[in-house]
Amino acid sequence: MWKTILRRVLIIIPELVVLSILVFLLAKAMPGDPFSGSINPKSSPAQIHRLMEANGLFDPWYQQYWNWVVNLFHGNLGMSYEYQMPVVNLIKQRGMNTLWLAFFTMIMTYAIGLPLGIYAGKHEGKLPDTITRIYTYITMSIPFFVVLVIGIWIFGYALGWFPTAGSVAPTANGFGGTSLSRLSHIILPGMLGALFGTVNIVQYLRSQVIDAKHSAYVKTAVAKGVPEKDIYKHHIFRNSLLPIAAFAGYSITGLLTGSIFTEMIFSYPGMGQLFLNAVNFRDYTVITTLVLLYGFLNLMGTLISDIVLSIVDPRIRIE
Repeated sequence: MWKTILRRVLIIIPELVVLSILVFLLAKAMPGDPFSGSINPKSSPAQIHRLMEANGLFDPWYQQYWNWVVNLFHGNLGMSYEYQMPVVNLIKQRGMNTLWLAFFTMIMTYAIGLPLGIYAGKHEGKLPDTITRIYTYITMSIPFFVVLVIGIWIFGYALGWFPTAGSVAPTANGFGGTSLSRLSHIILPGMLGALFGTVNIVQYLRSQVIDAKHSAYVKTAVAKGVPEKDIYKHHIFRNSLLPIAAFAGYSITGLLTGSIFTEMIFSYPGMGQLFLNAVNFRDYTVITTLVLLYGFLNLMGTLISDIVLSIVDPRIRIE
């Protein structure tokens, strides 16, 4: 198993090289430049030309790419044209905000989705199952950004329970005050994101539980007099987790890349908002770094999904 994991990690290296070249070329092919309007709206074309020349933007693409790769291995991802700070520091700041939000969203997603899916499948055709299906149908039919806007209006403005912008209140002091402020800022977007994230988990798990209930090995266990709690714990639940485990890695890495909708609507300074701003301002250094990071996380998500799947089902081994 470990040899296969090592081979998979080694395969990721050429994939990242190809991805970095494509991302670099696509970023350079974007129309416009990172300086027009960002330095001074009245900047002359000659001033813009000098800035681009000083930053090496007129060099051949392969020379720019080589310089970028050399700096990358030295831990230098360049300077952000928009924020005028090292990209490494910028991603560290935004990445921690996204990490906290993703961690909370993931916990709430599985804390709600797993029991709800099992409960619905266990009571197939009954009132709890019907209510659960109505919840999933309604959630799937409403666009995510609409729910975010409604959530802000109800819980942020009407009730005033949660803040509606930022990651930490400016008045927060000390470790305890900062932690509580950060938590209050991620509860509302995290819960709204979890409500949407539970839909697929609930549907998959419900279907798998219903199928497992009517399988031969469960009927045999019932005939032998095995208690219902043990049947669900040792037979139905573990086998029903296979489809969810297959997508676990993608779910985790997807949350880490940040949700553009959530972060823009809540003005939450995370990775998603950073990426959108970088595209708007032609911030090439930030764009290439973030897309390469997203690609790496997706590749790692594939590996994590295979590992989790092999742990959940001992019959499936990566050999």
